[in-house]
Amino acid sequence: MSKVDVIFNKVLKILEWIMIMIFALLVLDVLFQVFSRYLLGKSFTWTEEFARFALIWMTILGAAYLNGKKQHLSMDFLYQKFSSSNQKKVAVLIQALIFLFALIVMVTGGLNLVYTTLHLEQLSGTLRIPLGYVYAIMPFSGFLIMCFSLYHIFNIYNTKEI
Repeated sequence: MSKVDVIFNKVLKILEWIMIMIFALLVLDVLFQVFSRYLLGKSFTWTEEFARFALIWMTILGAAYLNGKKQHLSMDFLYQKFSSSNQKKVAVLIQALIFLFALIVMVTGGLNLVYTTLHLEQLSGTLRIPLGYVYAIMPFSGFLIMCFSLYHIFNIYNTKEI
């Protein structure tokens, strides 16, 4: 296994643990909200906002993770009809399109969103944290997706993997 493969697997493992931690915090947050509302008779407003932010982070990080594992949603009926050499070309094209989407929408657009919200000093309603920190997951995940796409293109060219 090459150094790149080792780094790739470590990044995926770290992503797994980050998502597990976010999910655990989300579960604890929702359980605390239910406990406080029904047993204490008091509802804390910050728990709903935290749950929303945790779900956003988990979803966007999950998209990067699934891209890295090549388990993202795809419809491959037409793809399966191609010859083996054409499947390789189409696989590279798909990864290139994923790379471009991540670059343009997630990284460029995400950095613009983060910059704008931080510059305007927008704060979340209840937690009062800068929204730029919440939105920072978008360019981070986009960068990961770009790296994973390059890794997959490299593997398509250097192995028989499709």
